[in-house]
Amino acid sequence: MPQRPPRVRSPRFVLAVPAWAWLLAFFVAPIGMVVWFSFGYKPGIFGTHANDVLSFDRYVEALSPTFFTTFQNTLWVGVLGTLLCLIIGMPVAYWMAVKAPPERRGLLLALVMVPFWTNFLVRTLGWQVILAPEGWLSTLLQGIGVTDGPLEVLYTRAAVLIGVVYNYLPLMILPLFVAFDRVSTPLREASKDLGANAVSTFLRVTVPLARPGIIAGVLLVYIPLMGDYITATVLGGAQGNMIGQLVASQFGTAQNWALGSAMAVLLIIVIMLSIGIAAALIWAATLPFRSRSRLILGEGS
Repeated sequence: MPQRPPRVRSPRFVLAVPAWAWLLAFFVAPIGMVVWFSFGYKPGIFGTHANDVLSFDRYVEALSPTFFTTFQNTLWVGVLGTLLCLIIGMPVAYWMAVKAPPERRGLLLALVMVPFWTNFLVRTLGWQVILAPEGWLSTLLQGIGVTDGPLEVLYTRAAVLIGVVYNYLPLMILPLFVAFDRVSTPLREASKDLGANAVSTFLRVTVPLARPGIIAGVLLVYIPLMGDYITATVLGGAQGNMIGQLVASQFGTAQNWALGSAMAVLLIIVIMLSIGIAAALIWAATLPFRSRSRLILGEGS
């Protein structure tokens, strides 16, 4: 019987080559170009960038008081918007994954994704109509006596906050739903059999096991929210400026790619630092609870 020729196996990393090639071409290379442009300057009225002389002057310019105030406003909207999405999205996702009938969960997921069937700009413009002083919401609130005059929310930071929570809430609910759905029912039942109430079971069993989904949801909301400029442009006005607007205006209206690149790089640094600081604070705050909950087995066990 003839022997089969030895089977040639390709290296396992070959499966990841398309993804790595995609990331290198459409993520690493553009980011590298932005970093390179940030060290340049605007050569003249009609020029966009030049890199024959490299310096940190654009970073100094980007950290001027006006831009720094916008950075602070962006961080405020980003952190508070992400927290609101987490606070609103967690009970909804938990109810969908644990309490809702299994045969209706597909329909509920489809309803969560309904906003994505509409363009991002159109959804935001819808809130501009709702929050306008002459809109139906203002008329309704005046009619039932909640406010004495027209609603003064549009073109403020509160309007931007409402818009970002509405636009990014599905991105929080979907990973939370997957995380809660993967927590097996026997574990929750075992916790209750051992005397834990519903709140204790949720905090000490469900939430720790769903932690990867919670982290994914926070990152999926926080990172794109910090760079969002459509919501701030439509709903924020002069009071709700975000750094994404400034970056877009430097690349578009001002044609100053060097300054826009420096702002973009600073935005990336701020996002990475804020995520690192938040992770360190959460790790330090939960350390006593994790040490107290640790199960230590003796030699005889």
